Amino acid sequence: MKKSFSFILPLAATIMLSSCGHVMTSETTPQASIITPAELAASDQDTPTSSLNSVREIFDANAENIPTLTAVGYAVVSSQPGQSDAQRRLMAIRSARMAAMRDLAEQIHGLQVDSSTTVIDLMVQNDTFRGIVSGTIRGARTVRINPTGADTYEIVLEIDREMINYLIDTGRRVA
Repeated sequence: MKKSFSFILPLAATIMLSSCGHVMTSETTPQASIITPAELAASDQDTPTSSLNSVREIFDANAENIPTLTAVGYAVVSSQPGQSDAQRRLMAIRSARMAAMRDLAEQIHGLQVDSSTTVIDLMVQNDTFRGIVSGTIRGARTVRINPTGADTYEIVLEIDREMINYLIDTGRRVA
């Protein structure tokens, strides 16, 4: 039971603290004003009371404030493994679905970014960065599967308000 609650809290925090009308997809860029659950936890470490009040505000929210989360994933057919064209198409659809799931996980759990820059003699010698996303996605439904062009598939997934409300209600019962 605690595992499902650990998913609910970051989901609820992300939903409530992001702008309610804004839905991020792989084609949009994150807004500077969106606060991630990690930033929420860092800012509310002053007192346990302020942390509890933040959680209470999230769980007391009504359904009108909760957006539908949408994500898009793409995959190329010709780069997929398989013995036939049909197998490669199915693998591309599966890959596109996983890319969309990753996009949903970024929206719900946030993206951890690690970077490193090496400067020698006031000149950048090496500049690297890496993004890591980790989380559990529940209740995502496939909106559409479209071939885009001759060699690419697009998958659109969403988690609607009703599912998010269900997850939050489940979290309330666990707490």
